[in-house]
Amino acid sequence: MKVSEWRERLEVEKCYDLVAELFDRIEKSKLNAFITLNKDEALRKAEEFDRGKLKGKLAGIPIAVKDNISTKGLRTTCASKMLANYIPPFDAHVVERLKREGAIIIGKTNMDEFAMGTTTETSYFGVVRNPHDLERVAGGSSGGSGACLHDESVLALGSDTGGSIRCPASFCGVFGLKPTYGLVSRYGLIPYANSLEQIGPMANCVEDLALLLEVIAGKDERDSTNAGVEFKFEPEDKRFRIGIVKEMNASDDVMKVFEEVVEVIKGRHEVVEVSLSSLKYALPAYYIIAMSEASSNLARYDGVRYGYALEKLDTWTRYFSKVRAEGFGEEVKRRIMLGTYALSAGYYGKYYLKALRVRTLVKNDFQRAFKHCDILIAPTMPTPAFKIGEIQDPLTMYKMDVNTVPVNLAGIPALSMPMGFVKGLPVGLQVMGNYFEENKILSFALELEREVV
Repeated sequence: MKVSEWRERLEVEKCYDLVAELFDRIEKSKLNAFITLNKDEALRKAEEFDRGKLKGKLAGIPIAVKDNISTKGLRTTCASKMLANYIPPFDAHVVERLKREGAIIIGKTNMDEFAMGTTTETSYFGVVRNPHDLERVAGGSSGGSGACLHDESVLALGSDTGGSIRCPASFCGVFGLKPTYGLVSRYGLIPYANSLEQIGPMANCVEDLALLLEVIAGKDERDSTNAGVEFKFEPEDKRFRIGIVKEMNASDDVMKVFEEVVEVIKGRHEVVEVSLSSLKYALPAYYIIAMSEASSNLARYDGVRYGYALEKLDTWTRYFSKVRAEGFGEEVKRRIMLGTYALSAGYYGKYYLKALRVRTLVKNDFQRAFKHCDILIAPTMPTPAFKIGEIQDPLTMYKMDVNTVPVNLAGIPALSMPMGFVKGLPVGLQVMGNYFEENKILSFALELEREVV
């Protein structure tokens, strides 16, 4: 449901009744999109709206929040046994802004453990199922935020480290935006890879995506990476020069849909092919950087300062090892070990520093492309959603991120929007822009939405 449709219902129905209906649907759902519900508080906020006491841009609008974003007094687990009972004492910056604008937070959405995954299969709380086919994955790591937009929430927040918003948006047939690095404060986002990740909006249309971005973007002195830039959507109605990224490919079925969309785009805009030669190195560079940062960030979970705790053991080393062995899932442990190896003496220069150099090459390639193009496009994911359990090999799974990770290495904004179906399953179009040009890519997507979606 779109924000406009929810507001139309609010004109004739009570917000309390609509929110109660939403929770009833969630509690009967087979999607497993939520880890923790905020039912009592959400219904209390709905009553406030009905009494005219809830104001703001999102007053009375339900929103789901990914479970790695801190919510004061509401359990925040990162979908991990390590934080299964953690209740934060503070709100993330984005949550503060949501509350200030009258949004109703209905719960915390399921995700890959510590945002490490492409399918939400690594969650301690079970896999999220795709609303278009319950036997298939919803994408990851923001799988719950993508799946719940089917009929369990109006808006959602996700986080994107290497495609974690755009992947579930593509697989679930919704809209998701990874903003420019620094546009949205990361204060209160439990970190996986600090230099790559961004909180971003997910919704059922471009206008709702833009509305939510307006609310969450802006200055926050608590985040040293924050650019302090506000965002206001002002649609641009003009002819753009669109670049098709040669190196971002997909399966034959997905490419057929993509080519049909390109033909639609050619009716209004100039379309050219663009080559970014460094992208062949982007995927390994991304995983070296992300895993290295993860090994550092997750060192704090020792059972004393943070996380899962055990009965006292005879030595600190045994206690620390047992806490982490039991508290983390297999994928998280794999990434910690690989990241620790990449940062170790003798290998730091061989792997991590080389990955940083590749990152610079990727940034430079994108900047050269944007000197000649306003916007770049490509398929979001190489395939539609695959079956739960279908991909067991970690390397094969990592390759699914091949089209999304370059955006995070460069720090540029990108959104995924539905572009059609393959055998009844949605596939997404990735729309990329230069730094802080969210207005441009949203304007293009808004126009295309009217033609394609």
